[in-house]
Amino acid sequence: MVLRRLLAALLHSPQLVERLSESRPIRRAAQLTAFALLQAQLRGQDAARRLRGLAAGPAESLSRRAERFKDTFTQELRRGLRDRPGSPPGSPPGSQRGPGANT
Repeated sequence: MVLRRLLAALLHSPQLVERLSESRPIRRAAQLTAFALLQAQLRGQDAARRLRGLAAGPAESLSRRAERFKDTFTQELRRGLRDRPGSPPGSPPGSQRGPGANT
């Protein structure tokens, strides 16, 4: 408790704060902090620029991608339903009964 009060009193001293700000470790920490913030800002701007470029691209490219995704998804879904364990070979998807189908 006493240490906390002593530290608070020292940090509220303008002369001590001034001397600390001129010390090499504090200056280096400030440089590294500024560098990290600038790099994060530049990377964020670059990512936003790339996203805007993708969104502003030709609409046909986006629709082509969506169509290819849909085709691949349905193909994989059908393959997964066909190859699931317990299904007889060659049975069409959806031909199995569920747990309550015998009632």
